[in-house]
Amino acid sequence: MPLHPSLVHLPLGLAVLMPFLAAGFGWAVWTGRVRLRAWAAVVALQAALVVGGLVALQSGKAEEERVESVVTDAAIETHEEAAELFLWAAGLTLVVAAGAFVGKAPVTRAAIGLSGVMMVGVLAAGIRVGHAGGQ
Repeated sequence: MPLHPSLVHLPLGLAVLMPFLAAGFGWAVWTGRVRLRAWAAVVALQAALVVGGLVALQSGKAEEERVESVVTDAAIETHEEAAELFLWAAGLTLVVAAGAFVGKAPVTRAAIGLSGVMMVGVLAAGIRVGHAGGQ
């Protein structure tokens, strides 16, 4: 039983949730309803997405030979490239989200807003990975 299909659900599920969580937490921080430290929950979940993505990518590479007899090399390559792009986008988004804790209010607001937009991009990349994996 391959492990990879089970492991991809954590990062992909988080990719779906993160734009909504970022919007909610960002709004709450911007309006002063919660302190900035509440944003740490978003950063922690984005870190979990990145770690889960790394684990899923490694498991996919480890199980690649098992599926080569059934799946074309081109399909595997497309899926792997999409997964790497997803992981890079998620990692960069994590850095930007964590940047909310550096500097003063304008930097905080910019980091929260930009990372929220980037999370939508991570979701789009995740959809692409999932689609390529399903193919």
